[in-house]
Amino acid sequence: MISAPRYKRDYLDREVDCQEAMEPGFQAIVDCMREAGWQRGEVMRSLRRLIAADNMTQKENARVEAELAIARAMIRAGK
Repeated sequence: MISAPRYKRDYLDREVDCQEAMEPGFQAIVDCMREAGWQRGEVMRSLRRLIAADNMTQKENARVEAELAIARAMIRAGK
C-alpha cells in the first residue's frame, strides 16, 4: 500500500515523503523488468524517457488549456 502525504497542504519534506512512498513500487518495477530479461541500464533509460515524455505531454496540455481559456474568453466577450 502506498503511504499518503502526512498533511494535505504543502510541507517541508513532502517530496521526500513522496519519494519514500514511491520507492517500493519503483523497486518492484525494476525487479520485474530485470526478471523479464531487461538490463538495469535499459530500464533506467526507459524510465527517464517515460518521465521526459510525460513532462512534454503535461506542458502541451497546459498550453492547449491556456489557448482554450483565451478562446472561451474571447467568445464570451463577443470577439
